[in-house]
Amino acid sequence: MRSMTKTRETVGKLFRVSDNRMPAVEPMAGIYPANDAPVVRMAEDGEREVILSSWGFVLPQKDKAPKPVTNFRDDNLGSPFWRSSFENRRCLVPTTSFAEPKGRSPAIWHWFALGRDRPLFAFAGIWRGFRGAVKKDGPMVDLAVHSFMTTKPNPLVATVHPNRMPVILTTEEEFDTWLNGTADEARALVRSYPADRMEIVQFSEKKVDLLQQPG
Repeated sequence: MRSMTKTRETVGKLFRVSDNRMPAVEPMAGIYPANDAPVVRMAEDGEREVILSSWGFVLPQKDKAPKPVTNFRDDNLGSPFWRSSFENRRCLVPTTSFAEPKGRSPAIWHWFALGRDRPLFAFAGIWRGFRGAVKKDGPMVDLAVHSFMTTKPNPLVATVHPNRMPVILTTEEEFDTWLNGTADEARALVRSYPADRMEIVQFSEKKVDLLQQPG
């Protein structure tokens, strides 16, 4: 799970997207697989744009409903499922916090952010178009879908999730390289975000980030 609790204006300002290239963007305290959420990508004319995109590449499953695959590993870029999108269709996924569960019955959700006021940042994402069914025996649909990259966790995230964490981008230089750089240049941005620049801002059974102060 993740949140994006900033306003449309804040998203446009940080990611340098002009007003006429942004849809309506509402703060979201909880974003879940298959939810529509904003991503920043390069338009055909070379300018940045924001689109609303379904979270999770759609993975067909025999005799089951398709599965939204919400993230991909940095050590799995050779997979045909991810490779073309990483090389040709990278995007920024605006985020203010993300959550990992610990324990069971009930799971306690630990929400990570870059500060108590939840400053806006981006996950390193990829996108593609999808045409097909998203439910078992459901109708054909056309969607834009996105997923984001994960890497080894820093010591803070590892206290909750010992295996992976999202790749986090925070600067304009990183945004530009991820969107416009070569695959090798983008790959050079892949690292665990420093633990001393993050904190756990909430832990509870709630599946939303309770701070809802758009800004």
